[in-house]
Amino acid sequence: MGWVVCRPRAARKVALLVTALSLFGAVALPTAVHAAGDTPAGAVFAIESPKAAKGLMIDVVQAGKRLVAVGDRGHILYSDDQGATWAQAKVPTRQLLTAVFFVDDQHGWAVGHDAQVLASTDGGATWTQQYQDLKREAPLLDVWFNDANHGLAVGAYGALIETTDGGKTWADVSDRLDNEDQYHLNAIASIKDAGLFIVGEQGSMFRSSDDGQTWEKLEGPYEGSLFGVIGTAQAQTLLAYGLRGNLYRSTDFGGTWEQVPLNAARGALEFGLSGATLLDDGSIVVVGNGGSVVVSHDDGQTFSVFNRPDRISLSAVTAAGNGNLILVGQGGVRVATPAGAEPTKQ
Repeated sequence: MGWVVCRPRAARKVALLVTALSLFGAVALPTAVHAAGDTPAGAVFAIESPKAAKGLMIDVVQAGKRLVAVGDRGHILYSDDQGATWAQAKVPTRQLLTAVFFVDDQHGWAVGHDAQVLASTDGGATWTQQYQDLKREAPLLDVWFNDANHGLAVGAYGALIETTDGGKTWADVSDRLDNEDQYHLNAIASIKDAGLFIVGEQGSMFRSSDDGQTWEKLEGPYEGSLFGVIGTAQAQTLLAYGLRGNLYRSTDFGGTWEQVPLNAARGALEFGLSGATLLDDGSIVVVGNGGSVVVSHDDGQTFSVFNRPDRISLSAVTAAGNGNLILVGQGGVRVATPAGAEPTKQ
């Protein structure tokens, strides 16, 4: 999968999944603008496998009524029956893919190793390559678009790249961030009635109120790595989460924070948290190591904690579309109840 050894302080959401991923690393992105074209002739496509849905998957989202998941070996899967069955997409890479984002039911982007950006215009069934840097092997770790033209991706060593033309060209805009130590940027999210928020290594936090043109560095509440951030249904309210069950809530776009306690049956939750989703009813679901599924029905003020009996580490979660959840991580994709349990074991 092209992993290289990273500096000792490196930490990110993929490292939560398996011990081997603690070796996941990168070097800095180039500063040049990369023009996109058709997928290069001779591109190596992901191998089709009947076991792909059982392999390591890192992220999952909704694309209209379709579900799309990305993960190891360039595998991208999609489901049109609420996660009951999965088809494998045609993908021009065999590298680890770390995140996926759709702006509507047709247009989506996925990012991953080799600083790759892939794009789909048919709901995730087929993909083309828009950007990559094979020599540097710099992974991108998250991606966000506000429409079919403007998007941002974040990654290792402070990487921040931007497109304003739907990915035809991508520019390195990392210098917009006050990130002298080049902390790895693990996640980017839009916060209701506020702007964009980035979290990363060593508790780093940045916010933007102008769609990413300018950024403010914040002093966060936590010095450990943060693997994710999500906006709630309430204005200016967000959650940031990371190592050892640390979860923090802000109601003023990151100006101030309060830690949200997560108490499991045997005491405080100490598993790392790596992914989250906001459901249509305003509920929030966060997942992580040890099969952890934590759910809030009060805008993130309190959470119930459930640890799946299989203890398989989870990386991301989304709604299945029928009241259930779709969980991804080690062991691939699986359907769960709204609490995170197996559907037959409520």
